[in-house]
Amino acid sequence: MSTNKKEKILVVDDEENIRKLISEHLKHHGYYCSTAVNGKEALEKLENENVELVLSDIKMPVVDGIELLKRVISEYRDIAVVMVASSFDTDSAIEAMRIGAYDYITKPFYLDSLLLSVERALERRRLIIENREYHHNLELRVEEQTREIRNIFLNAIEALAQALEVKDSYTKGHSKRVTGIALIIGKEMGIDNKELDKLKLSGILHDIGKIGVKEAILNKPTRLTKEEYQSVMIHPETGARILDFLIKDKEIINTIKHHHEFYNGKGFPDGLKGDEIPFFARILAVADAFDAMTSTRPYRDAISFGYAYDELEKYKGIQFDPQIVDVVLKCKKVIEMVITEERESVLLAVDY
Repeated sequence: MSTNKKEKILVVDDEENIRKLISEHLKHHGYYCSTAVNGKEALEKLENENVELVLSDIKMPVVDGIELLKRVISEYRDIAVVMVASSFDTDSAIEAMRIGAYDYITKPFYLDSLLLSVERALERRRLIIENREYHHNLELRVEEQTREIRNIFLNAIEALAQALEVKDSYTKGHSKRVTGIALIIGKEMGIDNKELDKLKLSGILHDIGKIGVKEAILNKPTRLTKEEYQSVMIHPETGARILDFLIKDKEIINTIKHHHEFYNGKGFPDGLKGDEIPFFARILAVADAFDAMTSTRPYRDAISFGYAYDELEKYKGIQFDPQIVDVVLKCKKVIEMVITEERESVLLAVDY
Protein backbone atom coordinates (compact mmCIF):
# COMPACT_ATOMS: atom_id res chain seq x y z
CA MET A 1 0.00 0.00 0.00
CA SER A 2 0.95 3.65 0.14
CA THR A 3 4.31 4.57 1.68
CA ASN A 4 3.38 8.30 1.81
CA LYS A 5 5.81 9.21 -0.96
CA LYS A 6 5.21 12.79 -2.09
CA GLU A 7 6.91 12.77 -5.50
CA LYS A 8 4.79 13.57 -8.52
CA ILE A 9 5.18 11.54 -11.68
CA LEU A 10 4.02 12.52 -15.14
CA VAL A 11 3.02 9.43 -17.14
CA VAL A 12 3.20 10.03 -20.90
CA ASP A 13 1.77 7.45 -23.32
CA ASP A 14 -0.57 7.62 -26.30
CA GLU A 15 -2.39 4.46 -25.15
CA GLU A 16 -5.03 5.27 -22.55
CA ASN A 17 -5.10 1.82 -20.96
CA ILE A 18 -1.32 1.90 -20.35
CA ARG A 19 -1.50 5.41 -18.87
CA LYS A 20 -4.26 4.31 -16.54
CA LEU A 21 -2.56 1.05 -15.55
CA ILE A 22 0.74 2.72 -14.71
CA SER A 23 -0.86 5.66 -12.91
CA GLU A 24 -3.04 3.45 -10.71
CA HIS A 25 -0.09 1.26 -9.76
CA LEU A 26 2.11 4.24 -8.86
CA LYS A 27 -0.71 5.88 -6.87
CA HIS A 28 -1.15 2.64 -4.98
CA HIS A 29 2.47 2.92 -3.92
CA GLY A 30 2.15 6.48 -2.67
CA TYR A 31 3.04 8.62 -5.68
CA TYR A 32 1.04 11.51 -7.11
CA CYS A 33 0.39 11.08 -10.84
CA SER A 34 -0.51 13.21 -13.81
CA THR A 35 -0.91 12.00 -17.40
CA ALA A 36 -0.34 13.23 -20.95
CA VAL A 37 -1.11 11.63 -24.32
CA ASN A 38 2.11 12.80 -26.05
CA GLY A 39 5.22 14.92 -25.64
CA LYS A 40 3.44 18.14 -26.62
CA GLU A 41 0.85 17.80 -23.86
CA ALA A 42 3.56 16.70 -21.41
CA LEU A 43 5.58 19.89 -22.06
CA GLU A 44 2.46 22.01 -21.52
CA LYS A 45 1.85 20.30 -18.18
CA LEU A 46 5.47 20.72 -17.11
CA GLU A 47 5.06 24.48 -17.47
CA ASN A 48 2.35 24.50 -14.80
CA GLU A 49 2.99 21.47 -12.59
CA ASN A 50 5.80 20.55 -10.23
CA VAL A 51 6.99 17.13 -11.36
CA GLU A 52 9.88 15.04 -10.04
CA LEU A 53 9.87 12.31 -12.71
CA VAL A 54 8.60 11.81 -16.25
CA LEU A 55 7.80 8.25 -17.30
CA SER A 56 7.41 8.38 -21.05
CA ASP A 57 6.84 6.08 -23.99
CA ILE A 58 9.23 6.62 -26.88
CA LYS A 59 6.93 6.06 -29.88
CA MET A 60 4.18 8.72 -29.77
CA PRO A 61 2.54 11.07 -32.28
CA VAL A 62 3.08 14.87 -32.50
CA VAL A 63 6.10 15.03 -30.14
CA ASP A 64 7.75 11.67 -29.44
CA GLY A 65 9.55 10.52 -26.33
CA ILE A 66 13.07 11.29 -27.58
CA GLU A 67 12.19 14.91 -28.36
CA LEU A 68 10.41 15.19 -25.00
CA LEU A 69 13.51 13.82 -23.26
CA LYS A 70 15.75 16.38 -24.97
CA ARG A 71 13.48 19.24 -23.90
CA VAL A 72 13.24 18.03 -20.31
CA ILE A 73 17.04 17.62 -20.08
CA SER A 74 17.64 21.15 -21.39
CA GLU A 75 14.82 22.96 -19.58
CA TYR A 76 14.14 21.01 -16.37
CA ARG A 77 17.44 19.72 -15.00
CA ASP A 78 15.91 18.46 -11.73
CA ILE A 79 13.35 16.19 -13.39
CA ALA A 80 14.30 12.54 -13.78
CA VAL A 81 13.19 10.74 -16.95
CA VAL A 82 12.53 7.04 -17.39
CA MET A 83 11.76 5.85 -20.93
CA VAL A 84 9.48 3.01 -21.99
CA ALA A 85 10.53 1.29 -25.21
CA SER A 86 9.30 -1.59 -27.30
CA SER A 87 11.38 -4.73 -27.00
CA PHE A 88 11.96 -4.39 -30.74
CA ASP A 89 13.32 -0.82 -30.45
CA THR A 90 16.44 -1.18 -28.36
CA ASP A 91 18.30 1.37 -30.52
CA SER A 92 15.91 4.12 -29.38
CA ALA A 93 16.28 3.00 -25.77
CA ILE A 94 20.07 3.19 -26.01
CA GLU A 95 19.80 6.61 -27.66
CA ALA A 96 17.58 7.78 -24.78
CA MET A 97 20.18 6.68 -22.23
CA ARG A 98 22.91 8.45 -24.18
CA ILE A 99 20.90 11.68 -24.15
CA GLY A 100 20.38 11.51 -20.41
CA ALA A 101 17.48 9.27 -19.42
CA TYR A 102 17.87 7.83 -15.93
CA ASP A 103 16.65 4.40 -17.01
CA TYR A 104 14.49 2.58 -19.53
CA ILE A 105 12.15 -0.40 -19.43
CA THR A 106 10.84 -2.47 -22.30
CA LYS A 107 7.30 -3.50 -23.18
CA PRO A 108 5.78 -5.74 -22.09
CA PHE A 109 6.88 -5.01 -18.52
CA TYR A 110 6.04 -6.18 -15.03
CA LEU A 111 4.56 -3.43 -12.88
CA ASP A 112 6.93 -4.29 -10.03
CA SER A 113 9.89 -3.87 -12.38
CA LEU A 114 8.52 -0.52 -13.49
CA LEU A 115 8.12 0.53 -9.84
CA LEU A 116 11.70 -0.49 -9.08
CA SER A 117 12.98 1.55 -12.04
CA VAL A 118 11.01 4.58 -10.87
CA GLU A 119 12.36 4.26 -7.32
CA ARG A 120 15.95 3.93 -8.57
CA ALA A 121 15.56 6.98 -10.78
CA LEU A 122 14.09 9.09 -7.99
CA GLU A 123 16.83 8.00 -5.60
CA ARG A 124 19.48 8.93 -8.16
CA ARG A 125 17.76 12.27 -8.70
CA ARG A 126 17.74 12.93 -4.96
CA LEU A 127 21.45 12.13 -4.65
CA ILE A 128 22.34 14.36 -7.62
CA ILE A 129 20.40 17.30 -6.17
CA GLU A 130 21.85 16.79 -2.68
CA ASN A 131 25.37 16.56 -4.10
CA ARG A 132 24.90 19.73 -6.13
CA GLU A 133 23.49 21.59 -3.12
CA TYR A 134 26.31 20.30 -0.93
CA HIS A 135 28.94 21.60 -3.36
CA HIS A 136 27.08 24.88 -3.74
CA ASN A 137 26.92 25.37 0.03
CA LEU A 138 30.56 24.31 0.30
CA GLU A 139 31.52 26.92 -2.28
CA LEU A 140 29.55 29.55 -0.36
CA ARG A 141 31.32 28.58 2.87
CA VAL A 142 34.71 28.69 1.14
CA GLU A 143 33.90 32.11 -0.32
CA GLU A 144 32.81 33.37 3.11
CA GLN A 145 35.93 32.02 4.78
CA THR A 146 38.07 33.52 2.01
CA ARG A 147 36.45 36.92 2.60
CA GLU A 148 37.02 36.60 6.34
CA ILE A 149 40.68 35.64 5.86
CA ARG A 150 41.15 38.49 3.38
CA ASN A 151 39.57 40.98 5.81
CA ILE A 152 41.82 39.77 8.62
CA PHE A 153 44.82 40.09 6.31
CA LEU A 154 43.85 43.59 5.16
CA ASN A 155 43.25 44.69 8.75
CA ALA A 156 46.72 43.42 9.68
CA ILE A 157 48.23 45.23 6.69
CA GLU A 158 46.48 48.49 7.57
CA ALA A 159 47.74 48.10 11.14
CA LEU A 160 51.28 47.95 9.73
CA ALA A 161 50.68 51.13 7.75
CA GLN A 162 49.23 52.85 10.82
CA ALA A 163 52.26 51.78 12.84
CA LEU A 164 54.41 53.64 10.31
CA GLU A 165 52.28 56.78 10.63
CA VAL A 166 52.79 56.73 14.39
CA LYS A 167 56.56 56.98 13.72
CA ASP A 168 56.20 59.66 11.04
CA SER A 169 53.51 62.11 12.13
CA TYR A 170 53.98 64.24 9.02
CA THR A 171 52.85 61.43 6.72
CA LYS A 172 49.61 60.71 8.59
CA GLY A 173 47.02 59.73 5.99
CA HIS A 174 49.65 59.71 3.23
CA SER A 175 49.20 56.05 2.31
CA LYS A 176 45.41 56.46 2.09
CA ARG A 177 45.71 59.54 -0.08
CA VAL A 178 48.25 57.89 -2.38
CA THR A 179 45.99 54.85 -2.63
CA GLY A 180 42.99 57.06 -3.44
CA ILE A 181 44.88 58.90 -6.18
CA ALA A 182 46.26 55.63 -7.60
CA LEU A 183 42.77 54.10 -7.76
CA ILE A 184 41.42 57.15 -9.59
CA ILE A 185 44.23 56.78 -12.13
CA GLY A 186 43.67 53.02 -12.40
CA LYS A 187 39.94 53.34 -12.98
CA GLU A 188 40.43 56.06 -15.57
CA MET A 189 42.88 53.76 -17.38
CA GLY A 190 40.37 50.90 -17.44
CA ILE A 191 42.01 48.56 -14.92
CA ASP A 192 39.59 45.80 -13.82
CA ASN A 193 38.44 45.32 -10.22
CA LYS A 194 40.73 42.37 -9.48
CA GLU A 195 43.79 44.37 -10.54
CA LEU A 196 42.52 47.45 -8.71
CA ASP A 197 42.58 45.38 -5.51
CA LYS A 198 46.29 44.76 -6.10
CA LEU A 199 46.89 48.44 -6.76
CA LYS A 200 44.99 49.33 -3.58
CA LEU A 201 47.09 46.98 -1.47
CA SER A 202 50.27 48.29 -3.07
CA GLY A 203 49.24 51.86 -2.27
CA ILE A 204 48.48 51.13 1.37
CA LEU A 205 51.84 49.42 1.80
CA HIS A 206 54.13 51.38 -0.50
CA ASP A 207 56.05 53.06 2.35
CA ILE A 208 55.98 50.19 4.82
CA GLY A 209 59.78 49.86 4.56
CA LYS A 210 60.11 53.16 6.45
CA ILE A 211 59.35 51.18 9.60
CA GLY A 212 63.08 50.41 9.57
CA VAL A 213 64.05 54.11 9.47
CA LYS A 214 64.80 56.00 12.71
CA GLU A 215 62.02 58.34 13.88
CA ALA A 216 64.57 61.14 14.32
CA ILE A 217 65.31 60.98 10.60
CA LEU A 218 61.66 60.72 9.52
CA ASN A 219 60.71 63.75 11.65
CA LYS A 220 63.87 65.82 11.16
CA PRO A 221 62.82 69.49 10.81
CA THR A 222 65.65 70.32 8.40
CA ARG A 223 66.76 68.79 5.13
CA LEU A 224 68.35 65.36 5.36
CA THR A 225 72.06 64.79 4.94
CA LYS A 226 73.23 62.59 2.08
CA GLU A 227 73.67 59.64 4.45
CA GLU A 228 70.24 60.19 6.04
CA TYR A 229 68.60 60.50 2.62
CA GLN A 230 70.19 57.22 1.54
CA SER A 231 68.91 55.48 4.69
CA VAL A 232 65.38 56.62 3.82
CA MET A 233 65.66 55.75 0.15
CA ILE A 234 66.28 52.06 0.80
CA HIS A 235 62.70 51.81 2.15
CA PRO A 236 61.26 50.36 -1.10
CA GLU A 237 63.65 47.39 -0.92
CA THR A 238 63.13 47.03 2.83
CA GLY A 239 59.37 47.04 2.34
CA ALA A 240 59.59 44.42 -0.40
CA ARG A 241 61.67 42.16 1.85
CA ILE A 242 59.26 42.55 4.77
CA LEU A 243 56.19 41.82 2.67
CA ASP A 244 57.78 38.94 0.79
CA PHE A 245 56.96 36.81 3.85
CA LEU A 246 53.32 37.97 3.92
CA ILE A 247 52.26 38.40 0.30
CA LYS A 248 52.62 35.79 -2.43
CA ASP A 249 51.68 38.12 -5.29
CA LYS A 250 54.98 39.23 -6.84
CA GLU A 251 53.26 42.01 -8.77
CA ILE A 252 52.45 43.75 -5.47
CA ILE A 253 55.96 43.15 -4.12
CA ASN A 254 57.57 44.54 -7.29
CA THR A 255 55.25 47.55 -7.30
CA ILE A 256 56.38 48.46 -3.78
CA LYS A 257 60.03 47.79 -4.58
CA HIS A 258 60.08 49.97 -7.71
CA HIS A 259 57.76 52.90 -6.93
CA HIS A 260 60.77 55.26 -6.78
CA GLU A 261 62.19 54.33 -10.19
CA PHE A 262 62.42 57.21 -12.69
CA TYR A 263 60.94 56.95 -16.15
CA ASN A 264 64.35 57.95 -17.63
CA GLY A 265 66.14 55.17 -15.72
CA LYS A 266 67.81 57.39 -13.07
CA GLY A 267 65.70 56.31 -10.09
CA PHE A 268 66.23 53.53 -7.57
CA PRO A 269 66.76 50.82 -6.52
CA ASP A 270 67.53 49.21 -9.89
CA GLY A 271 67.58 52.04 -12.39
CA LEU A 272 64.72 50.60 -14.41
CA LYS A 273 63.58 52.64 -17.39
CA GLY A 274 60.24 53.22 -19.15
CA ASP A 275 58.16 50.09 -19.51
CA GLU A 276 60.76 48.11 -17.56
CA ILE A 277 59.20 49.71 -14.46
CA PRO A 278 56.12 47.76 -13.32
CA PHE A 279 52.95 49.52 -14.47
CA PHE A 280 51.49 49.87 -10.97
CA ALA A 281 54.83 51.22 -9.70
CA ARG A 282 54.63 53.95 -12.36
CA ILE A 283 51.12 54.83 -11.15
CA LEU A 284 52.25 54.95 -7.52
CA ALA A 285 55.27 57.07 -8.43
CA VAL A 286 52.97 59.82 -9.72
CA ALA A 287 50.42 59.48 -6.92
CA ASP A 288 53.12 59.41 -4.24
CA ALA A 289 54.95 62.45 -5.61
CA PHE A 290 51.75 64.47 -5.99
CA ASP A 291 50.64 63.89 -2.40
CA ALA A 292 54.16 64.48 -1.09
CA MET A 293 54.41 67.82 -2.93
CA THR A 294 51.02 69.01 -1.67
CA SER A 295 51.68 67.91 1.94
CA THR A 296 53.55 69.77 4.67
CA ARG A 297 56.88 68.22 5.58
CA PRO A 298 59.10 68.93 8.62
CA TYR A 299 61.50 70.91 6.41
CA ARG A 300 59.05 72.68 4.06
CA ASP A 301 55.46 73.80 3.56
CA ALA A 302 53.05 72.17 1.13
CA ILE A 303 52.85 73.56 -2.39
CA SER A 304 49.56 74.30 -4.15
CA PHE A 305 47.74 71.81 -6.35
CA GLY A 306 48.41 74.02 -9.36
CA TYR A 307 52.15 74.13 -8.71
CA ALA A 308 52.18 70.35 -8.20
CA TYR A 309 50.49 69.82 -11.58
CA ASP A 310 53.13 72.04 -13.17
CA GLU A 311 55.87 69.91 -11.57
CA LEU A 312 54.32 66.70 -12.92
CA GLU A 313 54.17 68.28 -16.36
CA LYS A 314 57.77 69.50 -16.03
CA TYR A 315 59.12 66.04 -15.14
CA LYS A 316 56.91 64.09 -17.53
CA GLY A 317 59.11 61.62 -19.39
CA ILE A 318 61.96 62.27 -16.94
CA GLN A 319 60.69 61.09 -13.57
CA PHE A 320 57.12 60.18 -14.50
CA ASP A 321 55.31 58.12 -17.14
CA PRO A 322 53.81 60.72 -19.54
CA GLN A 323 50.60 58.75 -20.05
CA ILE A 324 49.94 58.57 -16.30
CA VAL A 325 50.67 62.28 -15.81
CA ASP A 326 48.13 63.05 -18.57
CA VAL A 327 45.52 60.97 -16.70
CA VAL A 328 46.18 62.93 -13.48
CA LEU A 329 45.78 66.23 -15.34
CA LYS A 330 42.49 64.94 -16.72
CA CYS A 331 41.21 63.97 -13.24
CA LYS A 332 42.21 67.08 -11.27
CA LYS A 333 38.84 67.75 -9.65
CA VAL A 334 38.25 64.26 -8.23
CA ILE A 335 41.89 63.91 -7.10
CA GLU A 336 41.75 67.20 -5.22
CA MET A 337 38.47 66.14 -3.59
CA VAL A 338 39.95 62.82 -2.40
CA ILE A 339 43.02 64.55 -0.94
CA THR A 340 41.00 67.29 0.77
CA GLU A 341 38.49 64.87 2.30
CA GLU A 342 41.25 62.61 3.66
CA ARG A 343 43.14 65.53 5.21
CA GLU A 344 39.97 66.86 6.81
CA SER A 345 39.24 63.43 8.30
CA VAL A 346 42.77 63.30 9.76
CA LEU A 347 42.31 66.75 11.34
CA LEU A 348 38.97 65.73 12.83
CA ALA A 349 40.57 62.61 14.31
CA VAL A 350 43.38 64.71 15.83
CA ASP A 351 40.92 67.25 17.27
CA TYR A 352 38.85 64.47 18.79
